[in-house]
Amino acid sequence: MTDDLLESWPHLHLPGPDGVTESAPVLLMLHGTGSDEREISRLAPLLSAESTVLAPRGRLSENGARRWFRRFAEGVFDVDSVVTEAAALASFLDAARSEYDLDGRTIVAVGLSNGANIALATAMLHPQSLDRVIAFSGMHPLAGLEATSSLSGSEFLLLNGSDDPMAPSDSVDALETALRSAGATVDRIVRPGGHGIAQSELEAAKGWLESMSV
Repeated sequence: MTDDLLESWPHLHLPGPDGVTESAPVLLMLHGTGSDEREISRLAPLLSAESTVLAPRGRLSENGARRWFRRFAEGVFDVDSVVTEAAALASFLDAARSEYDLDGRTIVAVGLSNGANIALATAMLHPQSLDRVIAFSGMHPLAGLEATSSLSGSEFLLLNGSDDPMAPSDSVDALETALRSAGATVDRIVRPGGHGIAQSELEAAKGWLESMSV
């Protein structure tokens, strides 16, 4: 079952440098809409040069653009699809831990936009599989639903532009409230501007990784 899942799911596994201690986190790199696993994985060395990288590809397509879950319109998510794909990503992670000998290693999801949203949903619904998330330009992915269990021990870094129409501040406010209410530790950084990743956010994420509890 493990082999079948990994073989059928396009992904990258890039081991960290030889001789590096296993204290470096594994970075689960999750691309945005229309991107892919190779593009997002290029960010990994900017965050942690010593980390192993695991980068799966979104399983769905929207007019030819790769995505992690379906949506009805911009910012209006198909929550059933979010729940289904979050469960699939959790299963992928569990399989990868076994296949790539990652048991005992801290895994941190690093997602951009749609990738941030699937990372957040997976961590909220399956904290036993994923409990660390860096979300660039993410928003609340589970309108009408909340975390299914306590998120005590989970850690989130939310990085957003103050004028982002694709990830509006009120949705991020609701996300932060939901995470904190479930017991998670949340750090939030808001910068001027819109959707995407700023250099200051990369630096903040790198520092967060270096100070993160394990």
